[in-house]
Amino acid sequence: MKIPGIILFALVCWVILAQSCFKMRISDAVAKKEFADKGLTLETNYFDGNNFKLHYVITGNDTLPTLFFVHGSPGSWDAYKQYLEDSDLLKKFRIISIDRPGFGYSKFGDAMNLEDQSRIIYSLIEFIYNGKPLFIIGHSLGGPLAVQIVADHPDKFSGMVLLAAAIDPDVEPKEKWRGFLFHTPFQYLLPGAFRPSNTEIWYLKKDLISLKEKFSKITCNVWVIHGDKDTFVPVGNAVYSKKMLINAKSVNITILKNAPHFIPWEPWYKDVKLVLLNMN
Repeated sequence: MKIPGIILFALVCWVILAQSCFKMRISDAVAKKEFADKGLTLETNYFDGNNFKLHYVITGNDTLPTLFFVHGSPGSWDAYKQYLEDSDLLKKFRIISIDRPGFGYSKFGDAMNLEDQSRIIYSLIEFIYNGKPLFIIGHSLGGPLAVQIVADHPDKFSGMVLLAAAIDPDVEPKEKWRGFLFHTPFQYLLPGAFRPSNTEIWYLKKDLISLKEKFSKITCNVWVIHGDKDTFVPVGNAVYSKKMLINAKSVNITILKNAPHFIPWEPWYKDVKLVLLNMN
């Protein structure tokens, strides 16, 4: 009887630990201090739109064009912290990064499909829009979400940047095991942010099929950056973007040699930054 009891105890402890750790987020107070120590002002806010409180941060001058960053899965706004504090980017842009629904401090744990996320996030975009050029940047799952948002509101955006974006349903891994964890008690075995991540990735399998008809609505300039050694989101997604973005003003594709999935960060940060600085 001792062994089953020990196993049950260990399982209960893991569930408790898993839901309290690995949330991949930083408190506003800590983040503000980190930026202040570098001589920068980080503005942190909640926006209540469509009955949802969306957490976001801002750096830079409100009169400049905007870079609007959308993180992958799992993640939070601070995935783009290096961009938010970059002096070269801040000379040219106001920079905004969000906690997507279900992550960070935006109702952590309550994941949504692309369409619902688009509706909520766009309400913030309307609120912060300053009449200057607006560029949206999405990494990984943030990529198809950026496509959804821009396609739903094509006249609002001057450009879109897709970083290792998972947009091709035909190359998306089947991962049937995710269904075993989707909205079942077993989901609570997943630690922290990996639980809402599993939920939205399961949604994504169907979302990408619906997204096919959206690409033709995009008319702005598009920049696609992908690593040729990406094992999470195959580089074929970059080829797919060129095929689908038939009405985009331009489609500029950069394939980074020997780069994996994590191209927003070092040592590939400089490549992404160069693209951002040369957008117009």
